[in-house]
Amino acid sequence: MYTLNKIKLVAIDVDGVILTDTYSPAIKSFVEKHGGVYTPELERLVWGSPHIAGGHNMSLACKLPWSAEKTIDAFFQHHKKYIETHPIEIIPGAEGFLKLLQRFNIRVTSYGGRTKKYIFDKYMHSLERYFDKENPYIDTNSIRPGVMEITRDIFNLNFDEVLFIDDINRVAEVAKFYKTGFIGTPVTTYQKEQMQETGVKYIAPSLIEVDRDMLIKIDGELASGLHWA
Repeated sequence: MYTLNKIKLVAIDVDGVILTDTYSPAIKSFVEKHGGVYTPELERLVWGSPHIAGGHNMSLACKLPWSAEKTIDAFFQHHKKYIETHPIEIIPGAEGFLKLLQRFNIRVTSYGGRTKKYIFDKYMHSLERYFDKENPYIDTNSIRPGVMEITRDIFNLNFDEVLFIDDINRVAEVAKFYKTGFIGTPVTTYQKEQMQETGVKYIAPSLIEVDRDMLIKIDGELASGLHWA
């Protein structure tokens, strides 16, 4: 059994971190299909936003004569077709990482912008035993980015007691504000560049690269207040 002195919870984003990334290519193809130009700014405005905000921003980018609600509904139909040929799967190494976390004897939760029934129960049921029994998955659509709500409202912890793992820089920005632990696993060049600009110290290609030594090092930084220094 390994020991962490500060971290009490690891919160892991689902899409693009535990599960294969199907949203970034689907968003890009949807925007381009409807005449929009996919840019770093648009990615920032759409990624990790509540659904209605993402729909609004895609509608503006594509100059669609649709409401935000109609646009996001059209996008989800587009995504549904996309995953018919690019299925959602657990990424290689995800279960191994969750087994590593078990050896630290800390709580682990997951989160994302879809309902638990849609994403966790359907695609992650085989991993359920690795997650917190009371809150294995948190739907963050209405509370995005969710750092404050997950930390304080749901788990009643201090910000320096939680480590977030996410592929979106917006979450990194909020984690930095609260001095919360953060590991970035960006799936696009734009997100990697934005995380570097934010000052994220730990950027990994995937969960496979997150090992025991990295977790222990981050734990020490959080304990000393140097994680974002």
